[in-house]
Amino acid sequence: MEKLLDVENLWVKFPSRQGVFDAVRGVSFSLGRERLGIVGESGSGKSMTGRAILRLIRSPGIVEADHIKLDGVNLLAKTEKEMRAVRGQRISMVMQDPKFSLNPVTTIGDQIIEAYRLHNKASKADAYAKSIEMLEAVSIRDPERVMRAYPHEMSGGMGQRIMIAMMLIPNPEILIADEPTSALDVSVQRQVLDIMDKLVKERGMGLIFISHDLNLVADFCDRVLIMYAGRIVEVCEADKLHEAKHPYTRGLLNSLPRLDAPRDRLEVLQRDPAWSTAPSVSGQI
Repeated sequence: MEKLLDVENLWVKFPSRQGVFDAVRGVSFSLGRERLGIVGESGSGKSMTGRAILRLIRSPGIVEADHIKLDGVNLLAKTEKEMRAVRGQRISMVMQDPKFSLNPVTTIGDQIIEAYRLHNKASKADAYAKSIEMLEAVSIRDPERVMRAYPHEMSGGMGQRIMIAMMLIPNPEILIADEPTSALDVSVQRQVLDIMDKLVKERGMGLIFISHDLNLVADFCDRVLIMYAGRIVEVCEADKLHEAKHPYTRGLLNSLPRLDAPRDRLEVLQRDPAWSTAPSVSGQI
């Protein structure tokens, strides 16, 4: 499989009064034209990994890696000005609760047009037409009305779709989606996932899907990285996630309620200190 992204020995560190805290510790993985899931509990380093790829960790945070290569070019060697050309245009990121990433005092249309013209030399009329096309691609009915609206007039599901449209309008090679459906009900969640799946397949993109929902990732992704305490503890094919071997992954799976196997009490995950000190598993293709 062609490698779009290659991350080797990634560390994210934050100085504190108690010493240096390692949020991500020695993570290595690659991404092809596939849907790669990253799962784990809150605080396991999932979001920090996504942000570190785009160099969005600000001081006093420290990002170190042997390399973070996009199409063979090390992003760590780029200047901040050069990274601004990468963010959005080549790698886009949909943040958690993306509706709240929208500017509340600017119309949705103006924000999408700005996102497009930032990376493309296009007239406002061309950018407007492209924005309408992109809103239609994410299954928004009456896109002209939405273009005139403000973010507070949109539901949660509509806000998610608008942000996905905005992130995809520059036609990036990679989309990092950080729990983009966590605040949505099940029916809207499925619609948003179907939209992302369709766009990834049609455009041949790579997708990093960050989530805490193991069942969702098993159903939606191709491969899965399981993170614990800043490390990758297991890598498996998504359709074989329920056959995972690592005791942490087994503990997460056993703590989920199941309709086909109801229990009086769900298991409580028992953590082993050795999990946080073992070497990180490689997630290379």
